[in-house]
Amino acid sequence: MSPSELPSLVLPGEYLGAAEEFLPGRGTYENRGRIYASVLGTPVVDPRDRTVRVDARNAVPELGEGDLVYARVDELKTAMAVCTVLSNVASRRAIPGTPEGTVHISKAKEGYTETLSGEFAVGDLLLARVLQARPSVKLSTAAATLGVVAARCQNCHALLVPGPKDLVCPRCGNRERRKLARGPRPGAPEAHEPLPP
Repeated sequence: MSPSELPSLVLPGEYLGAAEEFLPGRGTYENRGRIYASVLGTPVVDPRDRTVRVDARNAVPELGEGDLVYARVDELKTAMAVCTVLSNVASRRAIPGTPEGTVHISKAKEGYTETLSGEFAVGDLLLARVLQARPSVKLSTAAATLGVVAARCQNCHALLVPGPKDLVCPRCGNRERRKLARGPRPGAPEAHEPLPP
């Protein structure tokens, strides 16, 4: 089967070509010299190395360098925030295994950061960029569009709302500072509306 003869969508077990034509790639398997799809998706032939792969329609989300993710701050240390990576913004799906990621103090915001407790608090929801996906997950919130997207009051645990300078608790009046994500939130329904200053 030539690359132009491949259908636009294949089902698991669908024949893609002979092992003499192609090498099996991701989303395929070989059985007795014939290559078959192992997932529902779009077949793609790489002309450089003559591999055939199937790009899955609903693939399990994976972390890659440069991805935008939502992460929850679980612990603040002297030089890093330890977070649980919750989901990939692009796929809007949870990352399996809830991987742990870290935001180093130098990657919390642009410029000098004296202490992470002035930027984040335990329980904050962050919008972060993946700097490194393997072997450990390293995150950054340095860009102005990245940072805290949801925070709770450290006194009464009510959801904080943006005030003129700080975040304000509508329940107890407590004021707190965070490194907030500015501008539209990617993947959010209100992505066309910027966050208040």
